[in-house]
Amino acid sequence: MLNQLSAILLEALQPGDVIGFTFFTGYMSMFAASVFFFMERSQVDGKWKTSLLISGLITMIAAVHYFYMRDVWLNTHTSPTEFRYIDWTLTVPLMCVEFYLLIKPYGGKVTTLYKLVAYSVLMLVAGYIGEAIRPDQTIMWGIISTLGYLGVIYEATAGDVKKVADASANPEVTKAVRLLRNFAIIGWAIYPIGYMAVPGNLLAGMGLNLDLIYNIADAVNKIGFGLVVYGAAMASTQNELKATKVASLV
Repeated sequence: MLNQLSAILLEALQPGDVIGFTFFTGYMSMFAASVFFFMERSQVDGKWKTSLLISGLITMIAAVHYFYMRDVWLNTHTSPTEFRYIDWTLTVPLMCVEFYLLIKPYGGKVTTLYKLVAYSVLMLVAGYIGEAIRPDQTIMWGIISTLGYLGVIYEATAGDVKKVADASANPEVTKAVRLLRNFAIIGWAIYPIGYMAVPGNLLAGMGLNLDLIYNIADAVNKIGFGLVVYGAAMASTQNELKATKVASLV
C-alpha cells in the first residue's frame, strides 16, 4: 500500500514544475485544437476538407505523444527524446503536406510534395542521430539537419510552393503560404535553438532547457499551422459563396 501511494505521489505534478506544466498544457491544447479542426471541416468547401483533416491529425498525433511524454517526465524528469522524435517523424512531414495541399488545386505537382517530405525526413533523421545516437558528433549532424530545414524554407520562399501560390487566382492561398512560411522560418527556428542546447553543442553551457523550448514550439507551431489553414479555408469558402450569389443575380 505504501509503495502504491509513493508511486501516485511520484506521478503527480509538483508545484513549480514549469516543464511538467507545459507537457500538460501542450497535451490539452493540441487535443482541443484537433476537436476544433475536425468539427469545422463541415464549414468549408470540399477542396479544403483534406487540409483541415491533416491539421486535425497533426495536433491529434502530437496530443497522444504528449500524453505519454508527460508521464515520462513525471516519473523520470528526463527528456522523452524517443517519443518526441516519433511524434516529429509523423507530424512534420504532415505539416509539409499542408503546403502541397494549398497549391494542389492550382497546379501544384506531386514532385513538390516529395521534395518537401524528403527535406523534412532529412532534417529529422539527422537531428535524431545527433541528439540520441551520436551525441559525440552532434554539431555535424546538426548541420546536416539544417540543410533539410533550409530545403523546406527554400520551397516555400522561392521554390515551387511560392511560384504556384503566386500564380493562383486565390489571394487567400498566397496569404496562407506566406504565413506558413513565416511559421517555418520563425517557429521552426526554435527547434535548432533547443538542439544546440544538447550537451556538447554550441549553446550547452547557457542553461537553456531543451524540453521547455520544444514544448512551447510544438504547441505554437502545430496549432498555428492549423489555424492558418483554417483561416484560409473559411475566407476562401466565403469568397466563393459570395461570387456564386453575385453570378446568380446577374
